[in-house]
Amino acid sequence: MISIGTPLLWSLFAAFVVIALTIDFFSLSRQGAHVVGLREAAIWSISWVAMSFAFVAGLWWFLGGTSHDPNLREFAADKALEFITGYLVEKALAVDNIFVFLMIFTYFAVPAAFQKRVLMIGILGALVLRAVMILIGAWMIARFHWIMYVFGALLMFTGVKMWRAAGHEPDIGSNPALRWINRHMSISPGYDGEKFFTVINGTRMATPLLVVILLIGFVDMVFAVDSIPAIFAITTDPFIVLTSNVLAILGLRAMYFLLAGMHERFHLLSFGLAIVLVFIGAKMLLVDFYKIPIAWSLSFTVTTLAVAMLLSLWVPVKPGRARTAFPFDPKQEAKQDEGSMGKK
Repeated sequence: MISIGTPLLWSLFAAFVVIALTIDFFSLSRQGAHVVGLREAAIWSISWVAMSFAFVAGLWWFLGGTSHDPNLREFAADKALEFITGYLVEKALAVDNIFVFLMIFTYFAVPAAFQKRVLMIGILGALVLRAVMILIGAWMIARFHWIMYVFGALLMFTGVKMWRAAGHEPDIGSNPALRWINRHMSISPGYDGEKFFTVINGTRMATPLLVVILLIGFVDMVFAVDSIPAIFAITTDPFIVLTSNVLAILGLRAMYFLLAGMHERFHLLSFGLAIVLVFIGAKMLLVDFYKIPIAWSLSFTVTTLAVAMLLSLWVPVKPGRARTAFPFDPKQEAKQDEGSMGKK
């Protein structure tokens, strides 16, 4: 598979990510557990987006964006557009991911001061998972071209499923991963600071915070199954795929705190994301018959998401049950599991 990724570019990007994570970890350890305010979240979000666009600007320059050779300039522009399109698609899908995180935090009544650390660990897990899945996906596409059609069909199916599910809150209590955890782990009834394990009456038990970490990892794995094919529909260059994915994920924690209080405002965003996924899936299915220009893909993605967000501000939310935050009671969950098993 052809890629612009030279040893130098891979090394520079790896150093960039390590430095960024080091700064983030240092900030996390220095501040300790605290509630992230809107101003702090906005500053970090803008910083991550600025770093991402600084990266693509540097990549454009490195590939010959300022060269006198028109072929080099066109090549650099195409790769920059591929990165920006992939980055925006992954960022938009991450917004939907964030709303699920919010449901998990609400369900387990996670204190706001603990959410920052949970998200940081979840993001590290997501980075490793995405890197592995991207490498596997690149290998599969290089060996089996027909897998592109499978990815395209998967994206269209996911888009239709997302459209039908839009407006309905996920039922966290019936999540199979949560059911499995309840049956195989002893969970304490409350939190013990930011600890993942605690001892109650001489018994070592997992705290709800560990359950939240595991659930977030499971949710990200499910979302990765949708988002990885989406980026491969835009470009098959492993370097562009990995860098756009990683940079979109790095700003996920700050974006969560920025959007956590705005989820109701963008209630129509899932419909826009569904349309984008169907479009990208169709693009992948047509790859051998007609290659949709990357500039068209970028324009369609930006326009669709912008319209969905603007309509969200204009169209009121349909009246329904209000969301309520309630503490997680593992004993009650276990009783429900036992009852359902007894009926069977």
